[in-house]
Amino acid sequence: MGGMNNVTTVELTRDCDAVQIPAGNPEPLRAGTPVDITQTLGGTYTVHTMGGLYRISSKDADALGLRPEAIASSNVVQAQTVSPEQLEKVVWDTLKTCYDPEIPVNIVDLGLIYDMHLERQASGGYKIGVKMTLTAPGCGMGTVIAGDAQQKLLDLPGVQGAEVEIVWDPPWHQSMIAAEGRRILGLD
Repeated sequence: MGGMNNVTTVELTRDCDAVQIPAGNPEPLRAGTPVDITQTLGGTYTVHTMGGLYRISSKDADALGLRPEAIASSNVVQAQTVSPEQLEKVVWDTLKTCYDPEIPVNIVDLGLIYDMHLERQASGGYKIGVKMTLTAPGCGMGTVIAGDAQQKLLDLPGVQGAEVEIVWDPPWHQSMIAAEGRRILGLD
């Protein structure tokens, strides 16, 4: 895939948690381990070591000598004043910050989000329900990506609950990738 030519190699400055790709198993990486940073999208880092491919979360960016990306705060709207339309846009923008660690296209442009709905709660906040699929059944990263998406949605103002459900129907196909995603992956 393109974009591999600008790989940065660093040594981890401290032990940090990582998740093995694509198995999804948590595995700590030790300080001093040389890693190639192959993808830095959506606040998570995909690194390549002698042991294979791993995903490191933004809380451990400093172990890579990086500063975690600040999430654009211009999107943040006050919970009291948020309309469903505003929140819907923010939710889609937030989902666009979630990536499959092996593909440099966000899960929305990949066509992995099948459904997103907001439910107004009695307390005035919202509950978000998302149905998403994966590019390959049995990809161990699915729960990691879904968990990442859920955490980011729960951090939004006015959101009181978020559920990200993984579904397999209809099966995902390359034709579901948005134009922007196709361009990045060189599919057209």
